[in-house]
Amino acid sequence: MTGRNEDEGLEELGRGRWVRLVRLGKWEFAERVRGSRAVMIAAITDDDELIVVEQHRPAVGGSTIELPAGLVGDDSPDELAELAAARELEEETGYRPSRLIQVAEGCSTAGLTNERVTAFVAERVQRVGDGGGVEGENITVHLVPLTELDDWIATQTAAGKTLDLKLHTGVYWALRVRAQRNDP
Repeated sequence: MTGRNEDEGLEELGRGRWVRLVRLGKWEFAERVRGSRAVMIAAITDDDELIVVEQHRPAVGGSTIELPAGLVGDDSPDELAELAAARELEEETGYRPSRLIQVAEGCSTAGLTNERVTAFVAERVQRVGDGGGVEGENITVHLVPLTELDDWIATQTAAGKTLDLKLHTGVYWALRVRAQRNDP
């Protein structure tokens, strides 16, 4: 992983409980206070349904349609990304993966934040609970048949919901992993 030295040359402009705003030269950007790593998980059920979550996001002023995701290090600062992915998938959706495959890693929004996202594909998921997230998250879980995904997304955006573009990245990787698994 490349990057700058931790706080070298940074001027802190403001700090909240979870995020701080900093300046480095002419650039202003946000950093998470408790680390900058996150995970996202693309999970497809045995019935060929993509597991999608919906939740209110104040930053966009409404509901978003996303893949399950969350921060690495909620349980411990040394938490492995794979463990965070399994934890977040189960917390948010009620599904537990039998296997997680790391498929990509990169910046979420390089011009705004230093956050890095590790993408996983979850295989052979099993329903073990209701999901919905931790207290106060109020996450709605949607199981969307892959054959209806484009129409479903169009319906959701027409209803005023915001689409997290990482959803498309996750679908790409999930379908690619599945195709490789089915190759003779």
